[in-house]
Amino acid sequence: MNREECTKICDTIIGFSKSIRFVGIIGETGDLMAYARRGDLDPLLDSKSSHYQFSHIAIKTGLEAFFDKSLGKVKFVWEEREGVQIIYFSIDKMHIWVSIDNTAVRSKVLRVIDLCLPIARKYSSGP
Repeated sequence: MNREECTKICDTIIGFSKSIRFVGIIGETGDLMAYARRGDLDPLLDSKSSHYQFSHIAIKTGLEAFFDKSLGKVKFVWEEREGVQIIYFSIDKMHIWVSIDNTAVRSKVLRVIDLCLPIARKYSSGP
């Protein structure tokens, strides 16, 4: 997937809900390929912390791949934190990372998941 496609994905997803704070495409090694941010909000993580977060996801995904044969590939992960909700979707060895306001009700988050899954499937190889 090229940067233009990554940017298009980010721009599409951030339009799904006003509760979405940030959307990024994370590469295999944790590099940020493209992103979209809600302009009226300050970032929750600084640049260095963001890099650590994305690297953590890349490492964690590599470890989880060990279980893919037995359990199947991870489609998405939903994390609820005190300050934000985070969802990330697998696209082969890349990820779509979405942060959502912690005030968003679960039905809104589920709607975002339902809208993102077809995008993740479109850009993933295999079933």
